[in-house]
Amino acid sequence: MQKLETKTVKKEDKVKSRRTFLKAGATTAAGGAAMVAMPNIATAAPVVLKVQAAWGGGIFLENAKSYVDRVNEMAGKDLKIDLLSVNSVVKTSQMQDAVHRGVLDGAHYVPAYWYSKSKVASLFGTGPCFGWSAQELLGWINHGGGMPLFNELMESLGLELVSFFNSAMPAQPLGWFKEEIKDASQMKGLKYRTVGLAADVMLEMGLSVVQLPGGEIQPAMKSGLIDAAEFNNPTSDKDFGMQDVSKFYHLASFHQSQECFEVTFNKKKYESLSKEHQAILRYASEAESADFYWNNTLRYADDLISLQKDSGVNVFRTPESVMADQLKAWDVVIDRISSEDPFFAKVIESQKDYAKKVMGYLLLNQPDYGLAYKHYFG
Repeated sequence: MQKLETKTVKKEDKVKSRRTFLKAGATTAAGGAAMVAMPNIATAAPVVLKVQAAWGGGIFLENAKSYVDRVNEMAGKDLKIDLLSVNSVVKTSQMQDAVHRGVLDGAHYVPAYWYSKSKVASLFGTGPCFGWSAQELLGWINHGGGMPLFNELMESLGLELVSFFNSAMPAQPLGWFKEEIKDASQMKGLKYRTVGLAADVMLEMGLSVVQLPGGEIQPAMKSGLIDAAEFNNPTSDKDFGMQDVSKFYHLASFHQSQECFEVTFNKKKYESLSKEHQAILRYASEAESADFYWNNTLRYADDLISLQKDSGVNVFRTPESVMADQLKAWDVVIDRISSEDPFFAKVIESQKDYAKKVMGYLLLNQPDYGLAYKHYFG
């Protein structure tokens, strides 16, 4: 009996031992499988796009950052834009080529900055006014046939780029002068800073044109290198310190009455992105376009008031004689370049067709906002 009990106990111990072993073995196997599987769950590194802006500071760099922030917030951890300020990698005049070659993944600037490659570039930002504003210019680019023409231009120049246009800018001021301009005759002979096709227009009007980057405008006027200048808006002008070299500021002009930003990317890099990321780059541009107008027009208005009240700047509306001469000069410039460049003529014709139709509706439909403004504010 004793032997039987001893044998039974040993048998139960073996059963328990076997169960314990199997349980432990299963646990160990599961843990081992987990340990083997874990290294295979790799987290993909985010795609980082190096994008250089043409701006070293001021409100335009803020606008560029706003676009980048939209992309980064929507893309989460999978796609990031690293925004570089002006001259970080290449000079502004070299940015487009740098993006084409892949030295940069992208750039934030305006088409007038690569105007030297083709005068058609200016038609996408600093072209003639056909009664339209920058809002309608963007309408033409995105829905009126402008983008296919832009892509055709890129192909003809051998540039591997994908661009988005945004941020409809208010018409640029005629700029800063040493005295009040009361008549177009006072413009002749002045050494004047501008860029793009506006340079051709001002030359046609009898001015001597100097093309300078934004940061060099104020020192050039202070030293007497130039007599008058424009950049873009009251906020940027105030930041440059133009109020310290001139007290005569003229708003309203046809030299650059519709302009917008261009955000451009290396085509191969863009096409390597997922469809979702491509969409984010595009739709962030459209969203930024709306916010730019809401944000910047208020800033421009506040800074114009500050220029008057705090810095003693005299603000005038440009005389109609000057703007009439600008339109005549545009006619000469358009006809001359169109006769030399059939593609330029093709783009101009497309713009005219769009402006005639769209502005025909808008001008007929829009009430006189100036009348309402005077009614309430005098």
